[in-house]
Amino acid sequence: MKTHWKSCAIGAAVAAALLGTTACEPGASDAAGTGTPSAPPSATGAPTPTVSAQPGGTSAPKPSGTSANPGGNGGSGDGGGSGGTVAACTAEDLGVSSRKEPADSKEARHLLLTVQNAGSEKCVLYRFPYVRLGADARTTVPVIKDSDPDPGRPVTLAPGEEAHVALLVAGGHRDEYQAKSITLTLQGSKAGSRASKPIDVPLPVATLYADDGQLVTYWTTAEGMALDFIMSK
Repeated sequence: MKTHWKSCAIGAAVAAALLGTTACEPGASDAAGTGTPSAPPSATGAPTPTVSAQPGGTSAPKPSGTSANPGGNGGSGDGGGSGGTVAACTAEDLGVSSRKEPADSKEARHLLLTVQNAGSEKCVLYRFPYVRLGADARTTVPVIKDSDPDPGRPVTLAPGEEAHVALLVAGGHRDEYQAKSITLTLQGSKAGSRASKPIDVPLPVATLYADDGQLVTYWTTAEGMALDFIMSK
């Protein structure tokens, strides 16, 4: 009886040891179920959205107006193009005119302002002119930002060549007032600078009926392109 009891005790001890070993080493069923979770993925295997969001890493497009070279094809103080530095246009260089669009319109709501290089040298026009309607205008006319035909590059005028801006005189009959004059001031190479004193623009009619919906475009040599931005307004 004692020998039989010892065998049972030894057998029970061996069985307990085996069960303990099994509990410490989870099998395949533990990994797939509720056993010890697998190690988290390494950081190097995670996606990198910074790279995928900007193809090429350093060549993401830059917003217009912040990175453009204002002297892209020649300009005062900016190095200029192959012909050297080209000066900004001044009031002395330009002849100025305006007309209604369409010409037979009863209302003078849409105007085309044109300047011609009357000098003997090339000159450049930067961005858009500062336009005021009427002697008592409180602010300059806001620009249509999308109307820049070649963002960051000035318009170069050879002698005899013309450039245009389209002007919306009244955009919604808000705070309407009478204006008997238009002036435009040319910008310099640096944003916000001025290259001329206010230039008087001849009116196509005796009186303009303006309001606070006025708009003007950037300079362009294509008058049809400028007019496209205001004729539907």
